[in-house]
Amino acid sequence: MTKPYGPRQIWFCTGSQDLYGEETLRQVAEQSQAIATELGAADAVPADIVWTPVLKDRDAIHRLAREANADPHCIGVIAWMHTFSPAKMWIAGLDALDVPLLHLHTQANVALPWSTIDFDFMNLNQAAHGDREFAYIQSRMGVRRTTVAGHVSHESVQRRVGTWVRAAAGWDATRGLRLARFGDNMRNVAVTEGDKTEAEIRLGVSVNTWGVNDLADAVAQVEDTAVDTLVEEYEDLYDVAPELRRSGERHESLRYGARQELALLTFLESVGARAFTTTFEDLGALRQLPGLAVQRLMAAGYGFGAEGDWKTAILVRAAKVMGEGRPGGASLMEDYTYDLTPGRELILGAHMLEICPSLTTSRPSLQVHPLGIGGREDPVRLVFSADPGEGVVVAMSDMRDRFRLTANVVDVIEPPEPLPHLPVAHAVWRPRPDLATSAESWMLAGAAHHTVLSTQVGVAAFEVFAEIAGTELLVIDEKTTTRGFTREVRWNQAYHRLAQGM
Repeated sequence: MTKPYGPRQIWFCTGSQDLYGEETLRQVAEQSQAIATELGAADAVPADIVWTPVLKDRDAIHRLAREANADPHCIGVIAWMHTFSPAKMWIAGLDALDVPLLHLHTQANVALPWSTIDFDFMNLNQAAHGDREFAYIQSRMGVRRTTVAGHVSHESVQRRVGTWVRAAAGWDATRGLRLARFGDNMRNVAVTEGDKTEAEIRLGVSVNTWGVNDLADAVAQVEDTAVDTLVEEYEDLYDVAPELRRSGERHESLRYGARQELALLTFLESVGARAFTTTFEDLGALRQLPGLAVQRLMAAGYGFGAEGDWKTAILVRAAKVMGEGRPGGASLMEDYTYDLTPGRELILGAHMLEICPSLTTSRPSLQVHPLGIGGREDPVRLVFSADPGEGVVVAMSDMRDRFRLTANVVDVIEPPEPLPHLPVAHAVWRPRPDLATSAESWMLAGAAHHTVLSTQVGVAAFEVFAEIAGTELLVIDEKTTTRGFTREVRWNQAYHRLAQGM
C-alpha cells in the first residue's frame, strides 16, 4: 500500500533486556513486528512504519537514536516497552534523540486468556509496568513526547497515531524550512512583525529577504512558450472570464499572471524555499500584485503569508504537509467581516487575492478586477467559495519570550446568500462555541488577524505539533468559556516563562 508520505518513515522501537532469555526475546521480536505491521497497514497512519530490532542495552539504544537523527527519511520514533526495559538504559538515547517521540502503551493481545495464564505469559507481557518505567524516565528528563494507550487494532488508537505522524511530518517540514520574503512586512503593522532569529532557534525555519526586483527580473526572463502552455492549463482547469481568454481584451493580464507563477516557482526552487511572502507596499517593477500565482503555489504545497507575514507562511506550509493525502485543503486566511444577526452570527473570511483553491472541490472562476491598493495593474485571481465542513483556523503571534499558537475550531458553511459582487475567493464559517466567545478569547490571546484555515487536519494535529515544538497553544472550541480562557492565558503566561528558566 502506497502511503501519502512516500519516503518518510516512522521507526518502531521495542524495549526489553537480556534478562528473559532467548526464547522470550524471540517472542518479543515476533510480536513487536506484528504490532508494527498492523499499525503500518492502518489507513489512518500516513507513513511507513519501519520495525527495528529489539533494544536490550544502553549502547544499542543510543546508537539507534543517533541513526534516527541522521536518517533524512525518519521523521519520528515510536517506542514500546514490550517487557520491562530498565529505564536507566534509555537515558543516553533519549537525551540524544532529536526527532519526535511517540510512546505507544500497548500489548500484543487484546483480551487476557484468563483460563490459561501462567507465569510464562506474565513474564512475556509486561508492558503494563514496563511502559510506566519508561514514562518515568521521560518525565524526569523532561522529554517532549506524545503518549497513546490502547491496542493498535483499535481505530481510535490508529487515528491518534496517525495524527501524531502528521504532526511529526509538519515539524519535519518546518524545522528544515527555507522561507523567502519579497520585501518587508506591511508598514506600521504590529502582528506581522517577529523575531526571525528566534524562529530559527525554536522552529528551525530560515527566514530571509530577497529584493522584489530580483523576482521582477525572473518574470521578464520567462519564455513565451512556457506562458502559452500554462495559459492552456488555466483554460482547462478554470472558468476563465471572457476578457481574459485568448481573444479577450485583457488576455495580456492573464499572461502576465502566468509569468509571475512561472517566475516564482523557478526562483523559489533556485533558493530551496518552500514558503514565501509578498507585500502590496513593495512591488518594485512587478506590474501586478501576485494573486493567481500565489493561489496556485499554495495549492502545490507552498506556504504563503501576505503583507510580509512570514509566521503565517510557516503555518500554511506546516498545515499543507500535515494534511497530505486527506480531503480538504489549507490556505492563508483573514477574518474580514461579520454577520451579527442574533443567533446566526458568522465570519466571512477572505483576503485581497490569495486564498488557496485547495479549499474547494468546485471549478473556480478566473477573473480580473481592480485592486484599490498597491498602485499597479488589475491583478488576476481565482474566485470561489470554500466547501462546507469542519475546520480550524490557527494563528502564530510573537509574544516576545515565545511564539504563541491560537486555534479556533470552526464550521465552514455555504454562504447564506450568493456573493455576486465579491471579486475574491472566500470562506464563511461559524466559530465555536459562538462568535462573541470566540472573538473575545481570540483577542485576549493577542492572536493575529492572518491565519491558516485547514479543513484537512483538525485541532488535534496542531496540539501535537505544539507539543513537539515546545511552543504554546491556546484552543478555542465548543467547551471554551471566556472566564476559563482568561485563566488559561494567565496560567500559560507564568508557565512558559518559568519553563524557559533563567
